[in-house]
Amino acid sequence: MPRAVFLSDIPDPAGSNGRMTTELQPAIRVVMMPKDTNPMGTIFGGLILSYIDQAGVVEAHKHTERNLVTVAMHEVKFIAPVFVGDLVSFYAEVVRIGRTSITVRITVEASRSHPPHDVVRVTQAEVVYVAVEGPGKAVPVAG
Repeated sequence: MPRAVFLSDIPDPAGSNGRMTTELQPAIRVVMMPKDTNPMGTIFGGLILSYIDQAGVVEAHKHTERNLVTVAMHEVKFIAPVFVGDLVSFYAEVVRIGRTSITVRITVEASRSHPPHDVVRVTQAEVVYVAVEGPGKAVPVAG
């Protein structure tokens, strides 16, 4: 079985004390609650996917006033579990702006609720949003 990769396991040449997203502010932050758990007692992955989508569109809307729809969420691998009480931060950055689309990379980190309050990378994904005007009608992002 593969071992979870924690931020503390990854060399940190920038001296950011294990944080890989120090230069970014989170698009959203959420404290995980008992209602968010799966039968294993950890946070349901589908909830994390929903927050990834929300964080991405928050960032994408900084670059357009158009309505946006989600058209793709590229590979999402969960590398560490999230637990009740964890403060989960969703960091978003635009990686590409096309004519009708915006691609955003979302990095998810969890700050553990119990000492020593380690911060762990949970997952990362790229989400593609398309600007629309009415159902099924893609329009330029600019304008």
